[in-house]
Amino acid sequence: MGAGANSYELTAFDVTPVELSASMRAQRPAHLPEAVDAVAESLPFADNTFDAAMTTFSVHQWSDLKAGLREMRRFARGPVVLLTCDPDLVRDFWLYEYAPLVLGIEAPRYPVIRDITEALGGRAEVTTVPIPTDCADGFNEAYYARPVLLLDPAALQSCSAWSFVEPELAQQCTERLRQDLASGSWDERHGHLRQQPYLNGSLVLIHAA
Repeated sequence: MGAGANSYELTAFDVTPVELSASMRAQRPAHLPEAVDAVAESLPFADNTFDAAMTTFSVHQWSDLKAGLREMRRFARGPVVLLTCDPDLVRDFWLYEYAPLVLGIEAPRYPVIRDITEALGGRAEVTTVPIPTDCADGFNEAYYARPVLLLDPAALQSCSAWSFVEPELAQQCTERLRQDLASGSWDERHGHLRQQPYLNGSLVLIHAA
């Protein structure tokens, strides 16, 4: 669900990808299965079609969370797995010191974890996902130990929350970060993170049996 252009898709399994965006579907490599054009809330699959269902970083974009989760339960014989962020933890990240509006917009976009687990029913396990220092994905917490990368406009473009603020405001946020990195102020407060192999932040995995 929300397969995109194949950022997370594994080839070791027989996967049926679903992606609403035509531009994302067009970017998929030719050797991968063609993505089904559908929305999470109404999927063209019969009941119990698949062994499992998975979505990563997409539930916050659905128009009807409960309907989408019911659909995942309907067509999956086995577990439903979601990768998302806990909105209660998003603002705990050091970036909130520099971009409070960005994280303030981002946090409420994510569904409350309890709402997800209750909608899924069954036995749900919520696990914090450690974010490694060299995380190659493009979300804010991925740069917890590499703050200089957040000065790159390309890094901001890969995190949709930045697109909800005016470019001038985003520039002001990154300029404050630039100044604190140059003065050593950031390292005085957060430099220990450079030696920390992973961060337990807001990223969570929900496994519902």
